[in-house]
Amino acid sequence: MLLVGAILLAVFLLPPPWSYVAVIAAAVVEVSEVWFWIWYTRRRRPVVGAEAFVGREAEVVAPCRPWGRVRLDGEDWAARCAVGADRGERVRVVEVESLTLVVEPAQL
Repeated sequence: MLLVGAILLAVFLLPPPWSYVAVIAAAVVEVSEVWFWIWYTRRRRPVVGAEAFVGREAEVVAPCRPWGRVRLDGEDWAARCAVGADRGERVRVVEVESLTLVVEPAQL
């Protein structure tokens, strides 16, 4: 948008040497802004998918001995807990295998 405004200024208001300066400066600002936002979005960790579940806590809704179900973000997931966990306990996701969450008790 800044570049469009600079072009309009250059065409209708500014004399020739300043019109070139305005367009070049606006182009540099636009390119810098695009580069910054591309850099910023690529440095963040993904917040969706299986990678986002590891390390999060869930609540057991069906006893896990070793198979059961847990609720994470309002959704029920099949879970496997080698140690075992009863209904209502908090567990931490340590791994995701296909559509099954591998969990362990949160206090460990």
